[in-house]
Amino acid sequence: MVMTNEQKRLVRESFESIREVAGPLSLLFYGKLFELAPDSRKMFHNDLRLQGLKLMDMLAATVEALDNFEGLRLKLGELGRRHAGYGVRDEQYDVVRKALLWAIGQALSGDFDSRTREAWSVLIESVNEAMKSGAGVKV
Repeated sequence: MVMTNEQKRLVRESFESIREVAGPLSLLFYGKLFELAPDSRKMFHNDLRLQGLKLMDMLAATVEALDNFEGLRLKLGELGRRHAGYGVRDEQYDVVRKALLWAIGQALSGDFDSRTREAWSVLIESVNEAMKSGAGVKV
């Protein structure tokens, strides 16, 4: 998926607010993920705070690479291969997208308007596609 310049701007601007609440946002994300897909909980053996830091680091790297997403595609593909080794299935990517959009919406509250939500949705879907491609899933 290709993001418009307006979508990139919205993601960048909203990420500044997200960064300020990274810890709570990641815990909200995992809570929602486990609510939507209880079976996914068994894939997480690490401290969720540590896992949340990894998630936020990946989000930061993705936001920083908005103008050169192709440069990040190889890393995302490798991440997808690793996740496939952990047992992540194709259909779980959509659950992750839903949980992450929900958590971002909680963090941004009234600033998460329909345009900002769509911008984040496009970005997350682009990440998912790159990861699934790396895992050998047809996208």
